[in-house]
Amino acid sequence: MQVLKTTRNLILLLTLTGAMSSCKIFKKKPQQSAVTGWNYNDKNQGNFNVAKPKDIKAAPGLVFVQGGTFTMGATQEDVMGDWNNVPRRITVNSFFIDKTEVANVHYREYLYWLTNVFGGAGMDSIVEEAKPDTLVWRSELAYNEPYVEYYFRHPSYNYYPVVGVSWKQATDFCIWRTDRVNELTLMGKGYLDAKNQIKRSLNGSGQDNFNTKAYLLDEYQATPGRTATSNKNPLKDANGRPRTKVTFEDGILFGDYRLPTEAEWEYAAYGYIAENPQRKSKGAKRGEELIANKQIYAWKNNGYDNVRYTQKSAYQGAFLANFKRGAGDNMGVAGGLNDNAAIPAEVSSFIPNGYGIYNMSGNVNEWVADVYRPQNSLDGDDFNLFRGNEFRKIDMSGGQGNLRDDKGRIKTVLEDDSTLRNRRNYQRSYATNYLDGDSSSFVYYGYGTTTLISDKSRVYKGGSWNDRAYWLSPGTRRFLEEDLSTSTLGFRCAMSHYGAAEGLSNKSKTGQFFPPRRNKR
Repeated sequence: MQVLKTTRNLILLLTLTGAMSSCKIFKKKPQQSAVTGWNYNDKNQGNFNVAKPKDIKAAPGLVFVQGGTFTMGATQEDVMGDWNNVPRRITVNSFFIDKTEVANVHYREYLYWLTNVFGGAGMDSIVEEAKPDTLVWRSELAYNEPYVEYYFRHPSYNYYPVVGVSWKQATDFCIWRTDRVNELTLMGKGYLDAKNQIKRSLNGSGQDNFNTKAYLLDEYQATPGRTATSNKNPLKDANGRPRTKVTFEDGILFGDYRLPTEAEWEYAAYGYIAENPQRKSKGAKRGEELIANKQIYAWKNNGYDNVRYTQKSAYQGAFLANFKRGAGDNMGVAGGLNDNAAIPAEVSSFIPNGYGIYNMSGNVNEWVADVYRPQNSLDGDDFNLFRGNEFRKIDMSGGQGNLRDDKGRIKTVLEDDSTLRNRRNYQRSYATNYLDGDSSSFVYYGYGTTTLISDKSRVYKGGSWNDRAYWLSPGTRRFLEEDLSTSTLGFRCAMSHYGAAEGLSNKSKTGQFFPPRRNKR
């Protein structure tokens, strides 16, 4: 009897489940437009595809840096007599930055790809232009030939920071990295056929290689992968058919890798993030005025004495960065090496800062995106400060289907100033020397005559293995021509963050949200 009753209940349950399914009780209601009332992602109403708002994940190698306000510029005594960085309070929006400096093995990966793609197509000059200048190690009065031969190539130096790379070469690396990460993302999600894609790219494809912007502009025709042609493809066209082409609005592609701005780099270097010790609940965390004193280096003052670890432990007295302690002292004495590195050390060595970023003080200096100018308190905006803008547009002179240059990138030209006359926010496409070195400022730098500053002078920061401790402070800055390089200068990449400033959570929203108030009637 009990068995019969159980069977009867099971049949009833299955019947009810089927009835509810047929009535579409469990069907999710389509998202609706608040301005037109039409449904999104509904094939019966045009199928306008709207991806669910979500925070982007950190791309390979990057860590999230929550933005905020800070005092940018050197605040300690300027022992160099070169006060070119007047302190000023600015705000930097949230962004991503590399956890470590770009290493030799990463740059060799880049050259390997260039060799297969362009060398096989008889475009060897592109490969040659990308190679680092290993002769930066040479000196008339030092024996550094082993570094010339082996530092970049030998496996022992795989994870040492790449040096001898100019600002231009570093920028090209960032573009290449963007394309490789997005290409792999599309292959991994099945929107590009992986086997065909790899074979096509690494067999002398030359100009016809995958480029993110070329793909989005239909200047690159790829073989769709399994997901793209499957009925399970979540991307649909207006007729409800699987859409083989991914757009940026789908939230699948990553943004551009690039060099960090000087403001971003300096902000990330200080690692300005802290937990409120009085926090007892989620609402008690406000994060305001947690930094009472300006740090000198990339690590917090608490627990450290300038460049040494001072807390009682096995690390007490250890140097926190790779730098030159004094004349003739690059690593200390045998049996008691202070920083244990005569030249650059591995990119993940030494102590990370509050964001978990390594070697923002010491090891190698790092290129940033900015054009160099001696700053004053009025030079630039106080939000996302940057000098070096060139506002460009796609070069359509060759017509659709011919928008790519010899490297496979979309060709661009400066916007025509005559078309910008009625704009309020900018009226010049070349803003690198805006109000400082252009006709409107009545300032001229006289490059090569009275100064070495020009529109090709790029900022680098951070100090190196061959610099004194003064240059390890994130507030210090120097410059070099964008096509030159040294044995003490490397780089790391950054990426803009989209969405809520707190980031890394699907629940994060911009602004403060309060319970809705009901009107009394």
